[in-house]
Amino acid sequence: MDSLLDLIGGVLLVMGTGFLFLGGLGLVRMPDLFNRIQVGTKATTLGTILTLVGAIFLHPEWGLKLALIGLFLLFTNPLSSQVLARAAHRIGIKQSPATKVDRLIELPWRRP
Repeated sequence: MDSLLDLIGGVLLVMGTGFLFLGGLGLVRMPDLFNRIQVGTKATTLGTILTLVGAIFLHPEWGLKLALIGLFLLFTNPLSSQVLARAAHRIGIKQSPATKVDRLIELPWRRP
Protein backbone atom coordinates (compact mmCIF):
# COMPACT_ATOMS: atom_id res chain seq x y z
CA MET A 1 0.00 0.00 0.00
CA ASP A 2 2.85 2.39 0.77
CA SER A 3 4.37 1.82 -2.65
CA LEU A 4 1.04 2.72 -4.29
CA LEU A 5 0.84 5.96 -2.28
CA ASP A 6 4.46 6.72 -3.18
CA LEU A 7 3.70 6.11 -6.87
CA ILE A 8 0.62 8.35 -6.84
CA GLY A 9 2.50 11.03 -4.91
CA GLY A 10 5.43 10.89 -7.32
CA VAL A 11 3.17 11.15 -10.37
CA LEU A 12 1.35 14.15 -8.87
CA LEU A 13 4.66 15.82 -8.03
CA VAL A 14 5.86 15.36 -11.62
CA MET A 15 2.56 16.67 -13.00
CA GLY A 16 2.72 19.69 -10.70
CA THR A 17 6.30 20.37 -11.72
CA GLY A 18 5.27 20.10 -15.37
CA PHE A 19 2.54 22.70 -14.93
CA LEU A 20 4.94 25.00 -13.10
CA PHE A 21 7.43 24.61 -15.96
CA LEU A 22 4.74 25.37 -18.54
CA GLY A 23 3.74 28.45 -16.52
CA GLY A 24 7.33 29.67 -16.59
CA LEU A 25 7.51 29.02 -20.32
CA GLY A 26 4.26 30.91 -20.80
CA LEU A 27 5.69 33.92 -18.97
CA VAL A 28 8.41 34.10 -21.60
CA ARG A 29 6.22 33.45 -24.63
CA MET A 30 3.12 35.59 -24.01
CA PRO A 31 2.93 38.93 -25.85
CA ASP A 32 1.81 41.32 -23.11
CA LEU A 33 1.53 41.77 -19.36
CA PHE A 34 -2.11 40.72 -19.14
CA ASN A 35 -1.53 37.40 -20.88
CA ARG A 36 1.50 36.78 -18.70
CA ILE A 37 -0.54 37.37 -15.56
CA GLN A 38 -3.20 34.94 -16.84
CA VAL A 39 -0.70 32.21 -17.65
CA GLY A 40 1.25 32.72 -14.47
CA THR A 41 -1.80 32.53 -12.27
CA LYS A 42 -3.52 29.53 -13.80
CA ALA A 43 -0.42 27.39 -14.31
CA THR A 44 1.17 28.13 -10.95
CA THR A 45 -2.08 27.60 -9.06
CA LEU A 46 -2.68 24.20 -10.65
CA GLY A 47 0.99 23.23 -10.48
CA THR A 48 1.32 24.15 -6.83
CA ILE A 49 -1.94 22.40 -5.88
CA LEU A 50 -0.82 19.22 -7.65
CA THR A 51 2.56 19.43 -5.94
CA LEU A 52 0.91 19.86 -2.54
CA VAL A 53 -1.43 16.92 -3.14
CA GLY A 54 1.54 14.81 -4.20
CA ALA A 55 3.34 15.78 -1.00
CA ILE A 56 0.23 14.80 0.98
CA PHE A 57 0.37 11.33 -0.57
CA LEU A 58 4.07 11.04 0.27
CA HIS A 59 3.77 12.46 3.81
CA PRO A 60 0.21 11.99 5.13
CA GLU A 61 1.18 13.39 8.54
CA TRP A 62 1.65 16.81 6.90
CA GLY A 63 -1.78 16.63 5.24
CA LEU A 64 -3.61 19.27 7.27
CA LYS A 65 -0.84 21.85 6.95
CA LEU A 66 -0.44 21.25 3.22
CA ALA A 67 -4.21 21.40 2.68
CA LEU A 68 -4.37 24.75 4.50
CA ILE A 69 -1.53 26.07 2.33
CA GLY A 70 -3.45 24.93 -0.77
CA LEU A 71 -6.66 26.55 0.44
CA PHE A 72 -4.84 29.82 1.12
CA LEU A 73 -3.30 29.64 -2.35
CA LEU A 74 -6.67 29.06 -3.99
CA PHE A 75 -8.04 32.22 -2.42
CA THR A 76 -5.06 34.55 -2.78
CA ASN A 77 -3.49 33.70 -6.12
CA PRO A 78 -6.45 34.56 -8.41
CA LEU A 79 -7.33 37.61 -6.33
CA SER A 80 -3.81 39.03 -6.43
CA SER A 81 -3.53 38.50 -10.19
CA GLN A 82 -6.85 40.26 -10.77
CA VAL A 83 -5.73 43.22 -8.67
CA LEU A 84 -2.41 43.40 -10.54
CA ALA A 85 -4.16 43.26 -13.93
CA ARG A 86 -6.63 45.96 -12.97
CA ALA A 87 -3.83 48.21 -11.66
CA ALA A 88 -1.84 47.67 -14.86
CA HIS A 89 -4.90 48.56 -16.92
CA ARG A 90 -5.53 51.70 -14.87
CA ILE A 91 -2.03 53.06 -15.39
CA GLY A 92 -2.29 52.45 -19.12
CA ILE A 93 -0.14 49.40 -19.85
CA LYS A 94 -0.63 48.62 -23.55
CA GLN A 95 -2.34 45.42 -24.57
CA SER A 96 -1.30 43.11 -27.37
CA PRO A 97 -2.61 44.09 -30.81
CA ALA A 98 -4.26 40.65 -30.94
CA THR A 99 -6.57 41.61 -28.04
CA LYS A 100 -10.04 42.16 -29.47
CA VAL A 101 -12.21 42.82 -26.39
CA ASP A 102 -11.39 45.01 -23.40
CA ARG A 103 -14.05 44.58 -20.73
CA LEU A 104 -12.28 46.79 -18.20
CA ILE A 105 -12.69 49.91 -20.35
CA GLU A 106 -16.48 49.49 -20.13
CA LEU A 107 -16.61 49.69 -16.34
CA PRO A 108 -18.36 52.78 -14.91
CA TRP A 109 -15.64 53.61 -12.39
CA ARG A 110 -12.90 53.59 -15.03
CA ARG A 111 -11.04 56.89 -15.04
CA PRO A 112 -10.12 58.29 -18.48
